Amino acid sequence: MNELLWLAMLAVNFLSILISYRLFGKSGLFAWVALAAVVANVQVVKLVDLFGTTATLGNIVYAASFLVTDILSEIYGKRQAQKAVYIGLFSLVVMTVLMNLALAFAPAQDDFAQKSLSVIFGFMPRIAGASLLAYMISQTHDVWAFEFWKNRFPANQLLWLRNNASTMASQFIDSSLFTLLAFWGVYPLEILMEIFWTTYLLKWVVGVADTPFIYLARHWYDKGKIPKA
Repeated sequence: MNELLWLAMLAVNFLSILISYRLFGKSGLFAWVALAAVVANVQVVKLVDLFGTTATLGNIVYAASFLVTDILSEIYGKRQAQKAVYIGLFSLVVMTVLMNLALAFAPAQDDFAQKSLSVIFGFMPRIAGASLLAYMISQTHDVWAFEFWKNRFPANQLLWLRNNASTMASQFIDSSLFTLLAFWGVYPLEILMEIFWTTYLLKWVVGVADTPFIYLARHWYDKGKIPKA
């Protein structure tokens, strides 16, 4: 059942990115980056069994954000892709601060949400710190690597190569940093390694699966179907 839900979530993510881009253009991609930064760092607290292994749940939403920066790099250039990275970082910092301030309020006698919020967001500073560092380094590398490969091939050629080559290396960096910083000492070493490898492999699958969608985004832009805003 989890595997079917994972595939459904994968489809929802890619389709939502494309719909956001088709309706709102570049602004829609920026909005998606902010949304993904928040959602992924809430979902990552939950461990699930997928394909016989243990993995964090937030890997789809987070990995899909590499598609967004790659679309921005391909169509609008490195500066716009880097801007998206900064938007994601800002969103994550603000969400962490606001939710921890919310936890600091003394709950009313009839409140039922404080304990549940504490389970999720009480762990958030460590998750957010690990995510901020991993996100900043891996996404900056992705923007740089995409531009590196883009400059070595004529326009519109080997898009699949620069998309996958940049994403795979960047996601390895992200998975390594995030797993160690977020979960070291929280889970036994065996679980830690399992989380790392399964998270990276699942992100790798997401990275490969996003290839047709970047081609579609490029096609829409070339045909003038994307809003200019």
